[in-house]
Amino acid sequence: MVFLLIFVPLYGCYADDDHHKKNHGYQEGFHKDGDHNDDHDHETYLKAVTNQTYKETCGACHFAYQPGLLPSGSWIRILNSLEDHFGEALDIDAESKKTISKYLTDNAAEHSGAERAVKIMKSLRGQTPSRITEIPYIRHKHRDIPPEVFSRKAVGSLSNCSACHRTADQGIYEDDNVVIPK
Repeated sequence: MVFLLIFVPLYGCYADDDHHKKNHGYQEGFHKDGDHNDDHDHETYLKAVTNQTYKETCGACHFAYQPGLLPSGSWIRILNSLEDHFGEALDIDAESKKTISKYLTDNAAEHSGAERAVKIMKSLRGQTPSRITEIPYIRHKHRDIPPEVFSRKAVGSLSNCSACHRTADQGIYEDDNVVIPK
């Protein structure tokens, strides 16, 4: 009887404090306590883009994605196929390409301790996607959004992060900062 008086209240407190297992819009298994890359300090958000060459070259046409959104193998694949960059032929000088490549691969998802990068890497299970929109974690996070939302003129596609994620340029993709355009 004494055991029950002690154990049950303690168990109840533990169960109530199980906040890390609540489903906050992502599939359990993509990230659990202790899954952070031990080589890196824990960071909450992806680091904002800091490389001016990358910002100016790539950001001139589309959102300058944080390097932590893809593994280095994906960035290398993208940079090695600039003759067909998602339907466009790009001509980037060798020095700029080298600078961009180093920045993206040095700061890629597997080198980041940011929660989102860790979840991305875990969801990939060794895959090397060519697009951020092919990442299982990203697809899962957007699963409840009707397809017609992505075809709205103000959104355009799933790849236009900053259309809905108002703090995407800062590397913050929290649900609280999402405003879906009409």
